[in-house]
Amino acid sequence: MFFSTKVKNFQRLQEIIKILLKYGFEDVVSTTSLSRFVPIDDWKRDNRPVLKFSRSERIRMVIEDLGPTFVKFAQTLSNRPDILPQDLIEELQKLQDNVAPFSEEEAMAIVEKETGMNLNDFVSFFDNKPLGAASIGQVHRARLKTGQDVVLKIQRPGAREQIHTDLRLLREFVKHTKHFFARYGILNPDEIIETFEESIINELDYTIEAKNIVQFRNAHKNNEKLHIPYAYLEYTTKKLLVMEYVSGCKITDKRTIESWGLDVKQVALDGLHLYLDQIFNQGYFHADPHPGNVLVRPDGKIILIDFGMIGRLTKYQRYSFANFLTSMGHGDARGMAMHLRRISKESDAEDLRMLEQDLSELVDRYIIHSSDSTLADITGTLQEIIYKHHLAVPGSIFMILRALAILEGICNVLWPELESLPEIEPYGKKLAQEQFSIKNLSSDFYYSFYQISSLLYNLPMEVKSILKKTRTGKLSINIEHKGLEPLIKQVAESASNLNIVLLIIGLLISSSIVMTSPLTYLQRNSMGMPMISTIGYSLSLILMFYLLIKPKSKK
Repeated sequence: MFFSTKVKNFQRLQEIIKILLKYGFEDVVSTTSLSRFVPIDDWKRDNRPVLKFSRSERIRMVIEDLGPTFVKFAQTLSNRPDILPQDLIEELQKLQDNVAPFSEEEAMAIVEKETGMNLNDFVSFFDNKPLGAASIGQVHRARLKTGQDVVLKIQRPGAREQIHTDLRLLREFVKHTKHFFARYGILNPDEIIETFEESIINELDYTIEAKNIVQFRNAHKNNEKLHIPYAYLEYTTKKLLVMEYVSGCKITDKRTIESWGLDVKQVALDGLHLYLDQIFNQGYFHADPHPGNVLVRPDGKIILIDFGMIGRLTKYQRYSFANFLTSMGHGDARGMAMHLRRISKESDAEDLRMLEQDLSELVDRYIIHSSDSTLADITGTLQEIIYKHHLAVPGSIFMILRALAILEGICNVLWPELESLPEIEPYGKKLAQEQFSIKNLSSDFYYSFYQISSLLYNLPMEVKSILKKTRTGKLSINIEHKGLEPLIKQVAESASNLNIVLLIIGLLISSSIVMTSPLTYLQRNSMGMPMISTIGYSLSLILMFYLLIKPKSKK
């Protein structure tokens, strides 16, 4: 079984390489260890029609050919402008998760296996035609025996095994191309794969999505303008999600909304403020607000579906992001730079004045000297700045920027004159005020006091432990030298060469001594030389020749 898996992985890796060569990525293959998996003649090709496309377009084509797991991986990367350039992100955002649905027989078999019941004992109606299909699962409409209309989200057969196989291949591919990515500033591809792996493994467990639905229902149970479908936890498993069936039109279906007698401007405002409340007040939000996931009922209520992708913000991330937006609204580039660096987990920005200058240009272009700027324009430029200055901004911030840009596009369909930034500003001001409230400052002071008191309490014991180890000679200090490996290697090589030289000298001296010996019982060769001296001189010559031809280590 292990050997069979290895063979399949090798064959799939060769397939990936052929796809790379097909779209003109010979440099990826020839400059990495991938080259040893294919004959060199296979990647020397010129004048192919595909080369008329840009590199970013060809990357998208490669991913489309590689299949659903790689498409989902690329879609995840499209939310990471801190590591990818904007032109590539725009191409990755074009990727669609288009896969054929699996058969109704397989779907019904999975439902029966997961529920432990015959389908006819579980539902009174099952729609054979799926409402939608994706790489991980598909959705069927049904009616429970108890009378509730539901949708059954059923995991695709073999999806888990296929995704785990593709994840292994992704890790293998990155292992062979790590140095290539480093040349383009992507220094942590392993970490990126791990983050994606955690995300997609969560998507394979439908109980996590069901818990997200319950959390959202509880948080918004008193909101009269929002409806979250009910999740039936008693029937939900890792491979089956049972939730309330909801009907409505897409929020961008302006004609239908107007035919119901609803005010499209109010619907646009309600949708925008529902998300702003989630982001700034709740701290967790529905992170995939494309029109297919945001519906409107005839009574004007907005429905959110598909809770597989959720964004979360800590309290201090919310404060920093709100302060950033407030500073942007005031045209304060220095404040924007300060709060952007606070949001970042770490920063390699060496020239802070340059960061401030770039943010100042953003403010001048879109806030001060433009009356028709959009959040999409601002977000795109901001993402370029983050990428340029290598700011490690949390993924949830990019989810927010993406969600706000999508929401603005929705609002523009319903109400083109609506300006999003003025609607966001009050939330930023409210959070900025909350940050310096007596309650919050008291909480911060208590936490800081607890940390300091804990340090002072433990300090005497730690110092006592160090002194005891010093007194008994048990204190050990580990020193790690970084950047000295070439020097250490050269010293080791020199020591090895010195040993060989000393051995040569010893052989020459001892052979010469024996050569002058008057002893008659020593066996001699045809020239009258003792055989021991002959062997000694011969070994000396061999060792000297070895030193001459021995390859030098690279610095």
